[in-house]
Amino acid sequence: MSTAIAPDDIVQTAEQARENSRPPLLVLEPLRAFLDRHGLGEGEIEASPIGEGHSNVTYLIHRGDAEMVLRRPPRPPLPPSAHDVLREARLLRALADTPARVPPVLAVCDDPETIGCPFYVMERIPGEVIVTSIPEALDTPVQRRRISDELIEALAEIHEVDWQAAGLEGFGKPTGYLERQLRRFTGLWELNKTREIPTVERVGKWLAENMPQSGPATIVHGDFRLGNTIYAADAPARLEAVLDWEMATIGDPLADIGYLCMMWTERGDPKSGMREALGGITRRDGFPTREELIAAYERRTGRSMRDLRWYTSLALWKSVVFMEGNYKRAVSGTTDDPYLKTFGEGVLELARQAEAVAYGG
Repeated sequence: MSTAIAPDDIVQTAEQARENSRPPLLVLEPLRAFLDRHGLGEGEIEASPIGEGHSNVTYLIHRGDAEMVLRRPPRPPLPPSAHDVLREARLLRALADTPARVPPVLAVCDDPETIGCPFYVMERIPGEVIVTSIPEALDTPVQRRRISDELIEALAEIHEVDWQAAGLEGFGKPTGYLERQLRRFTGLWELNKTREIPTVERVGKWLAENMPQSGPATIVHGDFRLGNTIYAADAPARLEAVLDWEMATIGDPLADIGYLCMMWTERGDPKSGMREALGGITRRDGFPTREELIAAYERRTGRSMRDLRWYTSLALWKSVVFMEGNYKRAVSGTTDDPYLKTFGEGVLELARQAEAVAYGG
């Protein structure tokens, strides 16, 4: 899936960047010099946006015979501590020698003067991202079940990584994760909101009053769903890499399974909202129900799922906050993404879902 290129997204020189009414996303001349220094391809750069394009910006870079992927933050203004691609690159490098399935990082640029912000370049992993379609070889009930088995296995592998041995001491605080999540997203809501939505405050209050006790801390991906992975296009289904680590930290692993369940569609779900847009494919025969996903993770890891309603409510509530922030960027003109401009009603619908899960018993 790719997004459109606006006329001012990509410029050749820093001088052209300064003439823009808003910062460009790529400045090719200094980027070419950076890639030369790291021995990444030769000649001119061909750049095309890839992915859903609603948060950090990702470009497929062709240069001679070389292919790579560049990841950078969206245009400013940005919320404090959000869209930290250097932190994301640090994590990917730390996970390179672990069972976690991540793309190798090729180079990191921490100088914002190069293209206007920090960025990193990673290896392109061949395969398919499964959002609205499934590769033909995998589009059978047996292979769909294997897709979900691979997804749970990959999540369990992430949660099993010895994050201290991997050099991630200080990447996140191993205690107080849930309390920090509530504080952070309460603050982000005040920053992101474009209108008063009392439902958001009610769900936040319920989360604070019903917070479970966390088990031992693990790496938490923070945005773990089918659409943030790459599968080989041929059978049997094989998950090659987990993508989009922007929200990763050290914390409570059940936050990932709660989020996965929030994004997982099954028969009988309403055909609307973010879950349908990003996860409607899992209605097809062979994909498990959310209950079956939870049971598979519980069998694989031995962790108790008794408090999962709380974690699913947290995931929905956090998504409301993020969606409102993206909607604010869209209406303020800092992004051209037409999808974000549809979030106005979507935020309200997601807030109603969060309240229904939280208070539904």
